[in-house]
Amino acid sequence: MKSKTLAVMGFVSTLIGATLLLDTPMMAKSQSAHYGKISQQRLQALAKYTKVIQTIEQYYVDETNITDLVDKSLEGLLANLDAHSSFMNKKQFKEMQIQTEGEFGGLGITVGMRDGALTVISPIEGTPADKAGLKAGDIILKINDKATLNMTIDEAVNLMRGKPGTPIELTIVRKDAPKPLVIKIIRDIIKVDSVYTKKIEDTNLLYIRVTSFDKKVVKDVTRALRRYKGKPDGIVLDLRNNPGGLLNQAVGLVNLFVDKGVIVSQKGRIASENQVYKATAPGTYKDIPMVVLVNGGSASASEIVSGALQDHRRAIVVGQKTFGKGSVQVIMPIGNKEALRLTVARYYLPSGRTIQAKGVVPDIEVFPGEVKVEKDEFSIKESELKKHLKSELEKIDGHKKKKKKKSKEKNKKIIMKEDLFKDNQLKTAVDTLKVLEITKEMPKDAK
Repeated sequence: MKSKTLAVMGFVSTLIGATLLLDTPMMAKSQSAHYGKISQQRLQALAKYTKVIQTIEQYYVDETNITDLVDKSLEGLLANLDAHSSFMNKKQFKEMQIQTEGEFGGLGITVGMRDGALTVISPIEGTPADKAGLKAGDIILKINDKATLNMTIDEAVNLMRGKPGTPIELTIVRKDAPKPLVIKIIRDIIKVDSVYTKKIEDTNLLYIRVTSFDKKVVKDVTRALRRYKGKPDGIVLDLRNNPGGLLNQAVGLVNLFVDKGVIVSQKGRIASENQVYKATAPGTYKDIPMVVLVNGGSASASEIVSGALQDHRRAIVVGQKTFGKGSVQVIMPIGNKEALRLTVARYYLPSGRTIQAKGVVPDIEVFPGEVKVEKDEFSIKESELKKHLKSELEKIDGHKKKKKKKSKEKNKKIIMKEDLFKDNQLKTAVDTLKVLEITKEMPKDAK
């Protein structure tokens, strides 16, 4: 510990000595006034930082050490730059590496900072958080008995992660809820399929759900399109509650449906961080009508996909405004055991607009919920009456229940009409596709 302290103090002492040298006439002649001013400002700031550290070490009520003080100051520095930059100590860096391997004990939610509050970006479908009822936009007020005010994202994630089978309580604030809600969740291994597909009713429309952008998304979506019998008349791409993931998978997914032009650009202060990702023609499904579903839980890579398809007029975006996370973070190791997560650039869509803090605004805004259907109780068809009586008989005849279960299993890969009425946003997306299909088939004279 002593050697580390001396090394830091020696470095700062050298800087302070350099400040004195800058005041000599010889140095003033060799450097421009502008350069000298900048150098002095930098050295004075570092000297102030050193003075504060020394004062805390000397007078703070509890005993401190230089390593802890520097670590805490770095945490505060990075946290105050933006909501996504952070300093990772040895333990946090190791946990981040575990997380990127794709299997860990946790809840299955992605969180972010919105207006200084720890906010659920989205629960991952099928995970403990999703089953417990957490929703995009929920503000996490407490994790067990610890308040999240002034807590960093890394600290929150570390508290929520844990051994599978262990319980955790989240106190959340939800829009329109009269008081905070306490949600109990049992941690589990978080490992989910990122892509699955279904056929829509008895149509030739294909539903593709992408829950997160892991390394297999493009491969799985391509496989689903190739396995589909014939060519679908339309595609619903559901990115709701998709928190994002790998940039190359977002670019690759857009590239399946767009044959030319910019997909997304990345611009930062350093020229080497500036990149432009363009579409290529091979393997493109450019003629299939598309609707993309998004909501407030759609973030990062999801916003790149939906925004790029919207800018290219390749798809109609339906749902609600997305989260607005359009910045690029890189992990920069400091030695072998610590690292910085630093924002180095921002994403820009083909039109030049930014996603950061603005999100993607849908072409058709639709709120979630069920579609209210009014039934005419005075008009019961004979077929419906027979169906009702048949189901009543099956309740008495127990052995026929197995057949009913089998028929349900057959429909798992099909979105039925009753399913659409339970999901207003999905129904709007399907109806929009049907309109696009009709318009496409109309003679040019009729348009």
